[in-house]
Amino acid sequence: MRYHPLTSDDRELMLSRIGVKSIDDLFVDVPNAHLVEGLMDLPKGKSEIAVERLLAKMAGKNRAAGEGPFFVGAGAYRHHVPASVDHLIQRSEFLTSYTPYQAEISQGTLQVLFEFQTQVARLTGMEVANASMYDGSTAAAEAVMMAARLTRRGKAIVAGGVHPQYRDVIETVAVGVDVEAMPADPTASEDVATKIDDSIACVVVQSPSFYGHILDLKPIAEACHKAGALLVACFTEVVALGAIEPPGAQGADIVVGEGQSLGNPLTFGGPYVGLFAGLKKHVRQMPGRLAGETVDADGKRGYTLTLNTREQHIRRDKATSNICTNSGLCSLAFTIHMTLLGETGLTRLARLNHAKAIKAADALARVPGVTVLNESFFNEFTIKVPGDAHTVIEKLAERDVLGGVPVSRLDEKAPGDLIVVAATELTTDDDIDAYASTLGDVL
Repeated sequence: MRYHPLTSDDRELMLSRIGVKSIDDLFVDVPNAHLVEGLMDLPKGKSEIAVERLLAKMAGKNRAAGEGPFFVGAGAYRHHVPASVDHLIQRSEFLTSYTPYQAEISQGTLQVLFEFQTQVARLTGMEVANASMYDGSTAAAEAVMMAARLTRRGKAIVAGGVHPQYRDVIETVAVGVDVEAMPADPTASEDVATKIDDSIACVVVQSPSFYGHILDLKPIAEACHKAGALLVACFTEVVALGAIEPPGAQGADIVVGEGQSLGNPLTFGGPYVGLFAGLKKHVRQMPGRLAGETVDADGKRGYTLTLNTREQHIRRDKATSNICTNSGLCSLAFTIHMTLLGETGLTRLARLNHAKAIKAADALARVPGVTVLNESFFNEFTIKVPGDAHTVIEKLAERDVLGGVPVSRLDEKAPGDLIVVAATELTTDDDIDAYASTLGDVL
């Protein structure tokens, strides 16, 4: 079948049916400053072989996380993924399966989702969890929308310690549902309790925070509940739940976060797996889908999709979410890794991460001019360096040390001398020594 581009007559017909005079009328909502005039500055067409060579050359500039000292975190973490995880998720019945609309022929997939939900509920200390979201940021945005529906209020406070990209997603999504997202000052303390009144639907707080601080959520939860608001607790490092008190035990109403650390490698930023858990009394307003356990006509155990709240299953105006799928394969990887670890293994993994971070923080604190800003942390902390953090990170990279993420790279309003540093079980003592000595030389 040959491909025939649209003719001028075709375009005119389409524009008339839409009811506009020109293609430019379709983009009137885009500010002129963001429009490109003329053609893009792109090279002319190349042959397939030439394209392969060009892309291979570009890819060669990348530096894999395992090639040397690596302290990058800020929402995506390098952990060991057992070889058995990759082996199992590549079984064809998992790798190529689609959304389990027909429960009777999707028992394996549905059971995995059911186990995944159970694990997430146990980890977060909540009563019920869904079968995953796209990632942690979209889960956080969905939590705000869910809180607005439950409280019938139109404002959400987003604490300053929430990941900047999570804040951006929340603000972007909130506009479409007439919810005002009010971000707190990232440089201020986490005392958001004083800002809660009877107009607030929820408060979104992250612990460990973007800066690595571990927070006591109980006072914030009490202030929220006193005002009739909900507490949304989020996290970017799920391994932390093997060491700290779960948000559910601290009074959170909705818990969301990123599950990438278990079973899923960095993979250049995705796909990842969003975790979403809440209270049973709120389950009808929970986004996504839930797999449930039941029995068939013969009394044998089976699994089914218990709740399907997305727009394809019911009327659009009644849907609780526009997220059209779950991260099924990533959820499977999470579940396999979590099952292999068990509770004891997760606790040991968490303790090892914390110990590595303590060693890294102590070593960097001894570098002249460097200050560690955290009193408490899990496997991630913030340091203050003399001068520009971007320049420091670039100079470290030139010496094959990936030293972390400049805070101002993700938040333009943040001070330019802060770096978020992460250490995991894959961080070696030699890595820490190399980072400290190289940072000293660079400074």
